[in-house]
Amino acid sequence: MKLKFPHLVVLVLYLFTFTLNAQSNDQRQPLPLANYDQNVNAPLTSSERLKLEEVYGNKLQSYVLSQPERLKAIKNILRNRVQILEFANSKDQKQCTLLSEVSLFDYYVNDLQRDQQFNKHTFNPLKYNFDFYSRGSHLYRVDNTSYYILIKSQH
Repeated sequence: MKLKFPHLVVLVLYLFTFTLNAQSNDQRQPLPLANYDQNVNAPLTSSERLKLEEVYGNKLQSYVLSQPERLKAIKNILRNRVQILEFANSKDQKQCTLLSEVSLFDYYVNDLQRDQQFNKHTFNPLKYNFDFYSRGSHLYRVDNTSYYILIKSQH
């Protein structure tokens, strides 16, 4: 019994040292604050308002419109961070996640539906669970088209 106890103490101290070391070597850099263009200070357009209503339904006022910073972040997404690109030449087309593989953001409106036809002028990026707040930009391809959706990084 005497022989096992010191070995156990040494083992615990050894593992404790690795735990402390592993936690102190975090190399991640903090994210800078997001900077918005001046256009986010303008009021919502009727088109933007319709997109918000489609996604947030009867929760729009309480979860978005009454929260100025959240509204500003959403306006930034709609006005500055989503870009629709077209690569008509098949050699320029890239492999990436298909729009049909991205789930719908149907948390507030349970019967939210995907668009039957893609229209770059009426596309609502808020309907999809795009990774808007990740560290980098992301590219998605619209199924069976030459269109791509670029979600630009906010940093």
